[in-house]
Amino acid sequence: MNPFKDARNHVIDQIQSACARVQRDPATVELLAVSKTHPSSAIRDMYELGQRCFGENYLQEALDKIQALKDLNIEWHFIGHVQRNKTKSLAEHFDWVHGVDRLIIAERLSSQRAEHAADLNICLQVNIDHQQTKDGCPPEDVAELVQTISRLPKLKLRGIMVIPAPEHAEAFEAAKTLFDAVKAQHAHPEQWDTLSMGMSADLNAAIAAGSTIVRIGTALFGARNYSQGV
Repeated sequence: MNPFKDARNHVIDQIQSACARVQRDPATVELLAVSKTHPSSAIRDMYELGQRCFGENYLQEALDKIQALKDLNIEWHFIGHVQRNKTKSLAEHFDWVHGVDRLIIAERLSSQRAEHAADLNICLQVNIDHQQTKDGCPPEDVAELVQTISRLPKLKLRGIMVIPAPEHAEAFEAAKTLFDAVKAQHAHPEQWDTLSMGMSADLNAAIAAGSTIVRIGTALFGARNYSQGV
């Protein structure tokens, strides 16, 4: 018996119920399994259940897992803070980067993405509620950043990612309002299709506000073990 079957089914049921409450099609919400600190064997078990999208926060840990699981058709998402010295590895090994918060990061990802590779999907990380301890660009800078980044080659700017403060569900609504305002002015609105928001504890509020990707770790894999290897 796959040890993660019940947990994944429960999360999928939660997503479906949350969508039903606001009359959304569950197919419009993607489940991103956040596998940081969990071993590659756990990712392989989750893959066997049909999970294809996995999110990692720590670059070296992620690169080790990508190598260990290269026989699987996994869509890899980097959801941690992006530092300048990490962009080359991100551009080379990932399908999505959720934490772009500065133009220089987007420029480096663009120039370091291989010519033969598919465009790298990226989201702008927005500090939607102006938390002093959180990364992300201010909401008021988003429109200008979108205009500039959208011109860069080898990138596909898909939307925004937010991590609101706990118990601040109204921040999801603010993110959706910002997302819609940018889409209305976007040169290619069909590409602006992603709201990456919501985790295990606030999945329902995020989906009600319009999330298209929920990033779920603990509810799928259990408590994190920071001593685990790949």
